[in-house]
Amino acid sequence: MTNLAKLRRTLLTDPEVQAAHDRLGPIFAVVGRMIDARLAAGLTQADIAVRMGTPQSVVARLESARHMPTFDMVARYAAAIGRRIDIHLVPAGSGHEVLALA
Repeated sequence: MTNLAKLRRTLLTDPEVQAAHDRLGPIFAVVGRMIDARLAAGLTQADIAVRMGTPQSVVARLESARHMPTFDMVARYAAAIGRRIDIHLVPAGSGHEVLALA
């Protein structure tokens, strides 16, 4: 097991850390899918910004996962890479992602 995996396992034993992880996990999943889709499309943040009609710094903030992106911003981002949003509600604890850029 890597040191990072050990640290993660140790940190998640703290109920407050676990609660924050549970709350933020979906944000990181959405942002990860956004970045993967942008890279698959061969686009830069600047390319996306032009297509969204917004500064590149807005795209960088969206991809930083520091804040929950609005549905509108995710939809605009998806459109900028020629994708659409596909949302699935799955049972809690199933480990499935809740949003995909199809």
